[in-house]
Amino acid sequence: MAAPVAAPVAASGATPREERVRAALSGRPLVLVGLMGAGKSTVGRRLAMRLGLPFRDADTEIEEAAGMSIPDIFEIYGEAHFRDGERRVIDRLLREGRIVLATGGGAFMDDATRRAVAASGVSVWLKADLDTLMRRVRKRSTRPLLQNADPEGTMRALMERRYPVYATADVVVESHDGAHEEVVEAVVAALEAHLATETGDAP
Repeated sequence: MAAPVAAPVAASGATPREERVRAALSGRPLVLVGLMGAGKSTVGRRLAMRLGLPFRDADTEIEEAAGMSIPDIFEIYGEAHFRDGERRVIDRLLREGRIVLATGGGAFMDDATRRAVAASGVSVWLKADLDTLMRRVRKRSTRPLLQNADPEGTMRALMERRYPVYATADVVVESHDGAHEEVVEAVVAALEAHLATETGDAP
C-alpha cells in the first residue's frame, strides 16, 4: 500500500475562484473520468496543485497494491480480475476525502464504482475527440485494450459504449491538444459553476 501523502498547503497565490472551489467541495474527492488519453493524470496533477490537494492515480495505486503492472495483471489474470481490484482500490481512495483522483478508463463503467463516486465525490469527465485520443495513446505501447490489429477501431467502439455513461458525470470539460493549463482552468471554472448550483449561489 502506498504511503500516505500529506495534503499540500494551498499556494498563497490561489485565486478567489480556486478558494471557492476548495471550500465548496466540503472535503469531497474530485474524481476525473474519461477514456485513456483524455489527460486525467496530467490534468489531475496540475489541478491538485492549483487547489492545494493531494493527487492520486488509481492505476498507480492498483499496480502498487498488486506488485505488478496493469498489462501484466491483464495478461496473467484477465480483465475481470483487474476490474475487481480496481473497484476495491477506488473505494479505498474515495474514503480519503480531500483528493484529486484520476481513474482508469473503465472504472466509471462499473455500477458500484459510479454509485460510490456519486455518493462521496464530484465527478469530472475529460472529454476528448478520437484524433486527440489516438495521438496521445500512440505515445505509449502499454495500453492492454489497444493491443490488437485495429486500435483505432477499438477506440471508436469504446467511445460509443462509454461516452453515454461518462456523460452522467457531474461536470464535463473538453480535453484538447492545447496547453494543459487551459484544460485545468476550464475544469476549475466548470467546477465553480457546478458547485454554486449545489449551494444555490449560482447567478
